[in-house]
Amino acid sequence: MKRSKRFEALAARPVNQDGFVVEWPEVGLMAMGSPNDPVPSVKIQNGKIVELDGKPREQFDFIDQFIADWAIDVKAAEKAMAMDDLTIAKMLVDVNVSREEILQITRGMTPAKFVAVFNTMNVVEMMMALQKMRARKTPSNQCHITNVNDNPVLIAADAAEAALRGFDEMETTVAVVRYAPFNALSMLVGSQAGRGGTLIQCALEEATELQLGMRGITAYAETISVYGTENVFVDGDDTPWSKSFLASAYASRGLKMRFTSGTGSEVQMGYAEGKSMLYLEVRCIMITRGAGVQGLQNGSVSCIGVPAAVPSGIRAVLAENLCTTMLDLEVASSNDQTFTHSDIRRTARTLMQMLPGTDFICSGYSGVPNYDNMFAGSNWDVDDYDDWNIIQRDLMVDGGLRPVSEEEAIAVRNQAARALQAVYKELGFPAISDAEVEAATYAHGSKDMPPRNVVEDLKAAQEMMSRGLTGIDVVKALAKGGFNDLAEYVLNLLKQRVSGDYLHTSAILDRQFGVVSAVNDRNDYRGPGTGYRISQKRWDEIKNISQAIKPSDFDV
Repeated sequence: MKRSKRFEALAARPVNQDGFVVEWPEVGLMAMGSPNDPVPSVKIQNGKIVELDGKPREQFDFIDQFIADWAIDVKAAEKAMAMDDLTIAKMLVDVNVSREEILQITRGMTPAKFVAVFNTMNVVEMMMALQKMRARKTPSNQCHITNVNDNPVLIAADAAEAALRGFDEMETTVAVVRYAPFNALSMLVGSQAGRGGTLIQCALEEATELQLGMRGITAYAETISVYGTENVFVDGDDTPWSKSFLASAYASRGLKMRFTSGTGSEVQMGYAEGKSMLYLEVRCIMITRGAGVQGLQNGSVSCIGVPAAVPSGIRAVLAENLCTTMLDLEVASSNDQTFTHSDIRRTARTLMQMLPGTDFICSGYSGVPNYDNMFAGSNWDVDDYDDWNIIQRDLMVDGGLRPVSEEEAIAVRNQAARALQAVYKELGFPAISDAEVEAATYAHGSKDMPPRNVVEDLKAAQEMMSRGLTGIDVVKALAKGGFNDLAEYVLNLLKQRVSGDYLHTSAILDRQFGVVSAVNDRNDYRGPGTGYRISQKRWDEIKNISQAIKPSDFDV
């Protein structure tokens, strides 16, 4: 067959390297509106839910039971469930209806009722609703800081630059599990060099992650996964109750934490029960609400390839983010793992959250080149910083980042590397050479770093845990090494752990270590002129890109 040259050119486009499938509801390959989704219903007897979305209590699985007993306000349920789906959807986009009025309704809704409401809405309407329903008024961003060699000096330098660029939270993980203590320590030091008050986490298996947090090396956690079907939970040796217990363990030690879930995870694990991806994800969100956790990382996250392959999949991802806010939870709205070869498509996916703003627009913008990203690569990485900043400038939106000069970035990277060098010396860890400091200061990624003695590093990382070193030891080491400002910043983080104020929904810390949360920065959007508005100071910061021609550039 003779080919059209135009169709040959189209076939070679990056988007056509992506994978797509037709809807297949029997196995859960349907983002929204599956014919197998239950019809919304609730029945209450003696203050107890005895029927949930058409299923009597004696047929409940443990997710149904948990949601019925802990996630739905029975006092609000009958009224909320009697409301027309379109009426609730119109309230969501109506600027004359406050967020607080809607929360009084959503607290009584079942999973199927949420899905029925979302099925009536297009993405623009969902974005309008998200602008009103997010918990904290001021949007923010989170990043990944990792590298393929677990090089601690590079992690410190990259964390410093990321904090300087505006990320309020950052997480690391490891290529080699035993490196975890060093990765966490490096990011603690580096993050405070970039901006005092930046919060960090180290994503690991839960026992080690909790131990690092209890020692004051990390400040929050979010890799506590929940799922929308019982079989997937059981496959992971967990239940909603065990996850709730773990959440309590974190909170009792002053650690901020979120659960994690995502549209498509049950399909990916083979137990979708023929339900739509969104319906199963709403069940996850309601488990989070019932557990009393302050927030959720969702937006498909590492499963994004599944909903992205089916019709309306990116719409379903937006709906799950919106649902999280409708249950008064903090949302870290993914824009995380890479899912497409198309720059156009990855940008379109992100604008759904970037334009209305969320608590954390990305739950993992890669603060390193993607070849160093041990979370399987991100939708955005360090090579996209200028694109992100210019999109903010083009549209006058706050995506949480700021342009920085080359001189600023070099300075904080160098300070972070030198500070870690001093900490290693004071704590008796394998020496960090001046050559390593120099390389990390100017590096693009791990390819630019000299190798370290991995065996000695791993021994020392294990020793760090066996010696029982804590955040206070880091404070002392920084002070002895001459980095008094960074020592004070780490100490201030530890003080926040004692006060517990940053356990409030959507909490971050400002540069003075004050808590900014849904309590003291509550979203009050009610249409034009209300809610979050970019201040003149912030707008001047966003506008100030080095590439722009200035009158002073001309000799007139």
